[in-house]
Amino acid sequence: MGKKVTVVGAGFYGSTTAQRLAEYDIFDTVVITDIVEGKPAGLALDLNQSRAVEGFETKVVGVTTGPNGEGYEAIEGSDVVVITAGLPRKPGMSRMDLLETNAKIVRQVSENVAKYAPNAVVIVVSNPLDEMTALAQLATQFPKNRVLGQAGMLDSARFTNFVAEALNVPVKSVKTLTLGSHGDTMVPVPSKSTVNGKPLREAMPAEQIEELVVKTRNGGAEVVALLKTGSAYYAPSAAAARMAKAVAEDSGEIMPVCAWVDGEYGISGVYLGVEAEIGREGIRRIVETDLDADELASLNAAAEAVRAKQADVANM
Repeated sequence: MGKKVTVVGAGFYGSTTAQRLAEYDIFDTVVITDIVEGKPAGLALDLNQSRAVEGFETKVVGVTTGPNGEGYEAIEGSDVVVITAGLPRKPGMSRMDLLETNAKIVRQVSENVAKYAPNAVVIVVSNPLDEMTALAQLATQFPKNRVLGQAGMLDSARFTNFVAEALNVPVKSVKTLTLGSHGDTMVPVPSKSTVNGKPLREAMPAEQIEELVVKTRNGGAEVVALLKTGSAYYAPSAAAARMAKAVAEDSGEIMPVCAWVDGEYGISGVYLGVEAEIGREGIRRIVETDLDADELASLNAAAEAVRAKQADVANM
């Protein structure tokens, strides 16, 4: 049977993710769903008409879903489901400001995913990311390895871009890593970041690294403030689509993602940004990297901060 991926939510983030997944040409079908009548079907029609130009065969299907699960039968048999549904941030809002509103949406979506695509790997991108990933796992009751969140891929991409721009070097010559939470307790890892294979700390002074760390942490807010309506979607959709591709291809690629941590780094029982090996079953294993004392302390602090908030979502 051919591969199938579903993107829930047809906003800028969802539609761009669907476009990227279709253009990879590794799926038979990309399903895009939304509660706005006709919108997903219109996007699907438009995307299908681009196939001849871009040279891909993946069929895009758009479906309107209802409050009681109407339309969700279209996602049946999906190998991967990317949940982008929920409200984006407005200027001045933190990711946590979206908690209650998006919790209701993510819970309802997750319950329908469990019903119609019980074998799917779920990739959550709705904010606040760490909490919504925990909620999706509770609502689907899927094994924890099959529910993961997109955060570290995006944050690392932002960090990499800022380093490359600051040093005026090609993006591909820079490798960076961010762990922790998607938000205030993000943990950029300079000790594992390199420029042309040399440690980042040799390429730029500590103060400049710290400036770029702060810039990375505020990367999403900066985009929101400039756009004024809506939030980032080009870089986030690139990150989510790459994760879905790694699952579909059972690639074993190691990526920074939001995953269930159970003993790694001495941290247990929480969804947290760590590096993980990604395959058909979602998270194959968490990859522990050597952190310096400060980075490890920051990761532990991030774990405690998100643990408290993830406990709250269980009742939402």
